[in-house]
Amino acid sequence: MKDLKLSPSNTMRSAIIAALPAETTSFGNTPLAKEVYIPVSHIKALRLECNLVIGHRGVGKTFWSAALGDATIRKILGKEIPDLSHVEVHTGFGDKPNVAHYPDGDLFTSLLKKKFEPYPIWRAVLARWLVAFDASVNVPTDSWEATITWVQDNPESFARLLENANAYFSRNNKHGLIVFDALDRSSTDWQNMDSIVRDLLRVVLLLKRFSRLHGKIFLRFDQFSRHAIADFPDASKLLNMKVDLTWRPRDLHGLLWQYLCNGPEDSGKIMRETFKMIVGSDPLLLERTIWSITGAAKNDETIQRQLFIELAGAWMGRDRRRGVPYTWAVGHLSDGHQQVSPRSFLAAIRAAAEDSGQRYSEHPHPLHYESIKRGIQQASQIRIAELAEDYPWVKTLMEPLSGISVPCEFEVIQKCWDDSNTLTAVKQLTQKKLPPEHIDNGWNGMRLDLENLGIFDKFKDGRVNMPDLYRVGFGLGRKGGVKPMAKINNQ
Repeated sequence: MKDLKLSPSNTMRSAIIAALPAETTSFGNTPLAKEVYIPVSHIKALRLECNLVIGHRGVGKTFWSAALGDATIRKILGKEIPDLSHVEVHTGFGDKPNVAHYPDGDLFTSLLKKKFEPYPIWRAVLARWLVAFDASVNVPTDSWEATITWVQDNPESFARLLENANAYFSRNNKHGLIVFDALDRSSTDWQNMDSIVRDLLRVVLLLKRFSRLHGKIFLRFDQFSRHAIADFPDASKLLNMKVDLTWRPRDLHGLLWQYLCNGPEDSGKIMRETFKMIVGSDPLLLERTIWSITGAAKNDETIQRQLFIELAGAWMGRDRRRGVPYTWAVGHLSDGHQQVSPRSFLAAIRAAAEDSGQRYSEHPHPLHYESIKRGIQQASQIRIAELAEDYPWVKTLMEPLSGISVPCEFEVIQKCWDDSNTLTAVKQLTQKKLPPEHIDNGWNGMRLDLENLGIFDKFKDGRVNMPDLYRVGFGLGRKGGVKPMAKINNQ
């Protein structure tokens, strides 16, 4: 009898599971060096001259914010982005609390209630950062009220602080970068949020006058799209230079092999041997235990397709009629904007490997095509859970829709919401998070917010559709589509 434990497909399957993360949310933690993969489209976002980076949930805003703050990671990034090799990074706002560096959400709210405007608050954040490079200026730091008051009362000293800090970095042949992320944590009110973002943009624009001082803001798409944030002189100098974080299919597959080739011990060795068999060479060895995917494996889809065939075979069934795994997996993980979260993709592949081992251990490839479908289902659940962290009201809107099929007329959805008194539930839920942006516009506003998030997709005839990524997890049906979770769990 064949020893399944020693079969090549089972060995590779175990290697895939060992290499891919079981936990998909980083919570702002510094990434491991082996996890750092730079899509070509992200290089521009990481350069010092880029001040504004826009992205939907899960595309890498917090990942890059944390990566920039780590000297070891910056050394790796510096191989492709040289100006990051000589930069000191400071966090001006982030997911993790650090009240010495910036006010958290509760403190921000308290300061606003005491009639402190966001502009001097952000200038105070700059002051606390830059005073470390200028011993001639005494900035009070015993409380944020004291720092803000000092900034307001001492404009000349604040200006000198900026000049002296710039001179310090120039003398030392370095640059100073202050990074702002997770700004949705600063307020639960859209009007306040607009002021906070607008005045932060003003402060970062101020830094552009100095050759050695830089600011970088990571914003959610819904924060960036608000008209009020552009209501100040020269706003276009920042807004027109923004960079969108996106992931093309080849970026996702390159990231996958970055993880696989850096798997632990024998797992990584097994996957590097597979990589070399197809590509013709090993990945680039950056350090003693860190391998980097470069060249054809990063940019050539023909090579990537051959690599994925080693994992999943050529077809999503017994023949070509069911599609190609290389494109099928990415296509079914796309949201309404045709974007795919790297977390969702990695989660789907890992889940597919686990399911293949449980159901199809004798399959000649590590990933069975039916398991890839189940991997999409698991990734859908994970994606919804992640979305709920930033937008808890989404689940409240979607729960009444479970069981209906899309595409459908919007009136069908509206009736489900009316019957469930959903609007009241949404308003009660958004006490500690930002509410839906267009909540005051009723159901049409809710529809617009869901479209902006890529959950709803509007057909030309007005009907509402949903991408499989969300439809499956929220339990909606569609003829010929991946089964909704409710039906899966009953099988």
